[in-house]
Amino acid sequence: MRLVGVVGVIACILSSISTVSLAGSGAAQIGPRPFFLVDQLEEGELKTKLQSCFAGPFKSSDFSIGHRGASLQFPEHTRESYAAAARMGAGLVECDVTFTSDRALVCRHSQCDLQRTTNILEIPALAAKCSEPFVPADRAAGRKASAKCCVSDLTLSEFRQLSGKMDAANPWAETVEEYIDSTPSWRTDLYSHPGQLMTLDENIAYLEELGVKHIPELKSPAVSMPYDGDFSMAHYAQAMIDAYKRAGVPPKDVYPQSFDLDVIRYWLQNEPDYGKQAVYLDGRAGRNGFDPNDPQTWLPSMESLYADGLRIIAPPLWVLLTVGPDGNIVPSAYARAAKSTGLDIVTWTLERSGSMSKGGGWYYQSIKDKISKDSDMLVVLDVLAKDVGVRGVFSDWPATTTFYANCAGLD
Repeated sequence: MRLVGVVGVIACILSSISTVSLAGSGAAQIGPRPFFLVDQLEEGELKTKLQSCFAGPFKSSDFSIGHRGASLQFPEHTRESYAAAARMGAGLVECDVTFTSDRALVCRHSQCDLQRTTNILEIPALAAKCSEPFVPADRAAGRKASAKCCVSDLTLSEFRQLSGKMDAANPWAETVEEYIDSTPSWRTDLYSHPGQLMTLDENIAYLEELGVKHIPELKSPAVSMPYDGDFSMAHYAQAMIDAYKRAGVPPKDVYPQSFDLDVIRYWLQNEPDYGKQAVYLDGRAGRNGFDPNDPQTWLPSMESLYADGLRIIAPPLWVLLTVGPDGNIVPSAYARAAKSTGLDIVTWTLERSGSMSKGGGWYYQSIKDKISKDSDMLVVLDVLAKDVGVRGVFSDWPATTTFYANCAGLD
């Protein structure tokens, strides 16, 4: 038993040294997946170019952005997911920011996703605090299983009792166990434990330790604002920036994000040092009638956004791409307008669609007829980098974007 204990301590020390060494050197460990994707490519210039980079070495790149960490295989917004993203060379790593009932800022994709992304339903005392308790499915009645557990249902102390899990829920579950045990086959539960959740302050300190930059998103609240009488959207937006100021993180290393233009404008006016790097997550693509090739469907115009002080816009992948007359994937009118106006572009999300054999799903809807296999992600990435000119791409598996960035000579 003594030997086992010593070995365990040594392993922990080596792991710690490995993390610090990796952060300090900027080295990246990309694993086998990028090579697997390149091997599937059709013979041609892109495949030859990417094959020429197989020997590496590979380093961190700001082009590669860890989406919720490395959430393809690690529970999102956990310490383990952030570490994996940094080790894969993500130059920026995301924390989606929301708040507990006592206004502590924590990393979760949504204020009310705990039933999908944590073990809350397995802890009776905490499950009892959910806004909507677990209700089993009733196939005969056509009723799906449901639950709604919000970060704002819990205090910070209660939130700390949770563990992260892969984002999933079985809509036809008749028990809590069935509801939770529902990770898609193309993901994995191999790295789901311990799934350590983090506050924003803890995330900031850890990403600083890992040597990566910050790209936090202020999530839209699921509760009425002002919350608890006096916690307004302005207070919430300011609280997120204050966390980075307290930690001494320079504004150049922080890219605050929001889908809410009013929040972007608040940062531009009240925290201009951080606001000048604010990222507008363009959710207009969800509007009925939105067409990335018709400027009248994405008002306000690019010129208007630029005049407001915005410098970085971030639409989903499909908004930037279309199929040209020659049958090739080309930049959309939206992409061309953003670039001609002087806006930098970030886009989302690579490696989030599972198998690409059926057109890639929502993220590739404008070019679905050109998508037939997983390696087509690299073709899309090549167009985004060379023709659209994006400055960064969110990925659920940053090794893919890191490999491409290194091969293309992108910082």
